[in-house]
Amino acid sequence: MAHIRLAIADDHKIFREGLKALLEDYPQVQVLVEAASGSHLLELLAQHPVDVVLMDINMPELDGLQATALVLERYPHTKVLALSMYDEDKYIVDMMKAGARGYLLKSAEPDEIMAAIAAVHDKGFHFNESLSATLVKQLLGQSPVELKSEATLNQRETEVLQLLCQEYSNVEIADKLFLSVRTVEGYRTRLFEKIGAKNIVGLVIYAVKKGVIQV
Repeated sequence: MAHIRLAIADDHKIFREGLKALLEDYPQVQVLVEAASGSHLLELLAQHPVDVVLMDINMPELDGLQATALVLERYPHTKVLALSMYDEDKYIVDMMKAGARGYLLKSAEPDEIMAAIAAVHDKGFHFNESLSATLVKQLLGQSPVELKSEATLNQRETEVLQLLCQEYSNVEIADKLFLSVRTVEGYRTRLFEKIGAKNIVGLVIYAVKKGVIQV
């Protein structure tokens, strides 16, 4: 039974239809929205809420960057996964700064696309080769949020942060650290508050800066 409601935003009809056909092999996903532009996407989301948006960058009227920012402003619980033909760092950095939770190339295999959709939906973020160590280092100098560099974490908070940066879900972290899910949720909320981050990207940037994780 489908549990991930999906939108595909791309101005190429053939690509949208091809991707939708490929995703029909994965019953956990249901494509509810197909949009040819950013503005069209926003109109449709008002009527058909989704969990994840596969967002192209180059689209008429509203491009992927503008559309991503507006989607997150109007529908904060919706997650955006960039899916583009461009692999240059500039495009990747710009989409991540706009609020995308991951970045895939259109040449990705169907299994990789499905895995990325699931990771973004279940864990809030998707890392891959495109979102490389080099890219993270670039983000360090172009942080989309003002982080609290003076924040001091205790050992348990550091452990939770490390696992969050490795894409573990709250349930998986609770299992690994022998904690309740509610306790992990409390640590997660505290990390956002102490670090001053608004999303996982901010946590990753802080973790790299402070040497909590290595890139």
